[in-house]
Amino acid sequence: MNQLTSLSIARSYSFASSIDAVLRRQSFLIRALRGGVHNKVHSTTAGSTMQETEADAVSILRAITPTLDLTRHKGQAGKIAVIGGCREYTGAPYFAAISALKIGADLSHVFCTKDAAPVIKSYSPELIVHPILEESYSVREEERKQVSAKVVAEVDKWMERFDCLVVGPGLGRDPFLLDCVSEIMKQARHSNVPIVVDGDGLFLVTNSLDLVHGYPLAVLTPNVNEYKRLVQTVLKCEVDDADAHTQLSSLAKQIGGVTILRKGRSDLISDGDIVNSVSIYGSPRRCGELEGCIAGSALLRKAASLAFETRKRSTLTTDIIECLGRSLEDICPAY
Repeated sequence: MNQLTSLSIARSYSFASSIDAVLRRQSFLIRALRGGVHNKVHSTTAGSTMQETEADAVSILRAITPTLDLTRHKGQAGKIAVIGGCREYTGAPYFAAISALKIGADLSHVFCTKDAAPVIKSYSPELIVHPILEESYSVREEERKQVSAKVVAEVDKWMERFDCLVVGPGLGRDPFLLDCVSEIMKQARHSNVPIVVDGDGLFLVTNSLDLVHGYPLAVLTPNVNEYKRLVQTVLKCEVDDADAHTQLSSLAKQIGGVTILRKGRSDLISDGDIVNSVSIYGSPRRCGELEGCIAGSALLRKAASLAFETRKRSTLTTDIIECLGRSLEDICPAY
């Protein structure tokens, strides 16, 4: 679910058992999210009902967060990769990658364009930055097939090390770049690596639904406008807030078993079978790239609440990131 981001970061199983481990923990999350603390029944226009469960996010986070252990080695608390970052957008991939480290992941990679790499590197020495993505302007037409294969191969050689791929923060919409990322997503799917799709990754997926169709380890995290485009493309209708729960469930089913986190005042989450909400904490401040911090819900909402207590209207995404560690520690102490 939305907590799959934290789940994926937290995985500490060896690659030899990674497929079974991911599927087991995904199944656990789905089962755990059924046991909410509040149930609400929503009537649909057809007279049927849809049950919404307020997810017990705190209990779930406690269950999936690995304990700190002196016997662990580097990487066992999670290795993630962010696919994104271009000339125009360098903040979003940094926010996503550094947020993973702030909540305890051991290693955080960013695969970005060559133009974006020096900027992202300058933000933090803790990130592993790979300047390998290319945009149309830098590749001649006759070289595109060869360059694309090289880019995909470079990411693929790292793939077995990753516990999660976050696709989209700061990606941009360059056609050649999106084609390369499509192939990267196919490789991740072949390797059974969980994929969290956010930002411009959702633009890509909306226009190429086969990239995630039928893949239960894919999580889509649309905001208002991104969700609207998904509904229009997949369900061929407009967003129906009066029957939001049924529509979200239908959308997830239609795409084929993916999990969708619809961001909003209360975040709604569905895998097509059940609908859950996360409404704890939160902040009225809406600063740039806030939602991309961890492409998730519960921890981000708590961190935003803590930051707003101090900063009020001046709250920025960087302030919220600084509260991520405290948020997780309040919920799940390290010792």
